[in-house]
Amino acid sequence: METVEAQAHWSDAPLAWRDRVLSSAGFRRWAEAFVPTRWIARRRAAALFDLLAGFVYSQVLLACVRLRLFDLLAAHGPLTMAALAQRLSLPLAGTERLVLAAVSLRLLDVRSQTGGDRRYGLGALGAPMVGNTALAAMVDHHGALYLDLADPVALLRGEPASTQLASFWPYSGSAAPGGLAAPQLAAYSALMAASQPLVAEQLLQAYPLRRHRRLLDVGGGDGAFACAAAAHAPGLQLQVFDLPGVALRARERFECAGLAARCSAVGGDFFRDALPPGADLITLLRVVHDHDDAQVLILLRAVRQALAAGGRLLLAEPLAETPGAEAMGHAYFGFYLMAMGQGRPRSEARLRELAMQAGFGRVRRLRTRMPLQTGLLLLDSA
Repeated sequence: METVEAQAHWSDAPLAWRDRVLSSAGFRRWAEAFVPTRWIARRRAAALFDLLAGFVYSQVLLACVRLRLFDLLAAHGPLTMAALAQRLSLPLAGTERLVLAAVSLRLLDVRSQTGGDRRYGLGALGAPMVGNTALAAMVDHHGALYLDLADPVALLRGEPASTQLASFWPYSGSAAPGGLAAPQLAAYSALMAASQPLVAEQLLQAYPLRRHRRLLDVGGGDGAFACAAAAHAPGLQLQVFDLPGVALRARERFECAGLAARCSAVGGDFFRDALPPGADLITLLRVVHDHDDAQVLILLRAVRQALAAGGRLLLAEPLAETPGAEAMGHAYFGFYLMAMGQGRPRSEARLRELAMQAGFGRVRRLRTRMPLQTGLLLLDSA
């Protein structure tokens, strides 16, 4: 195999010197002892340890979610260790391990003592988990991802014949996703519906849907976002396009919500079937990053073709290289989508390039309150 050498750059020499210094045991000992640099050495050591221990931290959170610990404390207030052990149906030793770990991660707080016994309540990071079914569903779902990442090198080499995530998202790699039976679609549809509020709230705060008359939600799942949009914009007509088995679930949701007169669902495969025409607004919510570039271009061209004259596309998903959330893109979603078997995280710049190739005109980034959760691009059809 021929070796490809990169051409040297002027910055290589000073960076190579920096690398040699930082990797030197002698320099590290000096930096740890020298007062002006000691805080930097400690902070970097802590950051590196957090990378090492991150999986354990996530498992502490997973245990709290599965035991419904946050909801328990929200309902009953701070409790002693013995009371927690009884209510969680855990041995006291196991409860102590979990609670003290959760305190160290700011999921729980130590409260005042009663009769000599400490009580434990919600911490700064645990309180937002109370009643947050969207986030709890995502935390619980990550058990599958952790199994796939047990051997990350094998995953990078493409060695596993199948993965947990590929099985969970059955359309991933399927030659005929439109033929998937309803039971095969139930688990991922339920997760998408549970986690949809994380995206819907950001979009509805950032963009006024009332200016449109008809919205088509492509890949809209069982209609969770469509229902939220219907409540937000009472004069809006809504339609969902998704796999036939998923569209059936959407129609059932609309019937139960009393929205069947305004909301409909069409089944199909958006890589093979034409999208319903005539909407002046189309949404793609957490759809594009599930697919590779060639598929994304097919989808964007189909969307542009289906839009009414002067229509717009709202594309919402976490964007790679988001300032302050850089690890979310290429680290988290990069490996998640690799385990899933397709797709890739993309930056705003890359999505702009694909939009231009698909024939869209102006592309604008809309401000969202939580860019970590949702980046939002507005694309003009011409």
